[in-house]
Amino acid sequence: MAIERTLSIIKPDATRRNLTGAINDRFERGGLRIVAQKRLRLSQETAERFYAVHAERPFYRSLVSFMVSGPVVVQVLEGESAVAKNREVMGATDPAKAAAGTIRKDFAESIEANSVHGSDSPENAAQEIAFFFAGTEICP
Repeated sequence: MAIERTLSIIKPDATRRNLTGAINDRFERGGLRIVAQKRLRLSQETAERFYAVHAERPFYRSLVSFMVSGPVVVQVLEGESAVAKNREVMGATDPAKAAAGTIRKDFAESIEANSVHGSDSPENAAQEIAFFFAGTEICP
């Protein structure tokens, strides 16, 4: 298996409830290393650009509104098969369908306020990481 990087976002519902440490503990116990991290508040324009792939979907506007509603923590996770491992640790997008012990099962408030975002492929991970981080900000 190859060492990969993936983007992780701890969403406003989780930062509002002070769950950043608990969520990061799950990533680290799952074998992922945090190699870049910053807390920020997304602007409307930034959220729209980041989620542009979903622009034609009915949930796009509410997703953008939610993502600008409070601070987020964007980070780069690194490890063996990091994309798949991150998705396993996060659990299914719908917390009602997420496996026991996953971040979304334990912390999500709803399908939208599901506490975390993670890249869905190595290709998208590279694009998403570059969206938020310069290479010099990543500290392996």
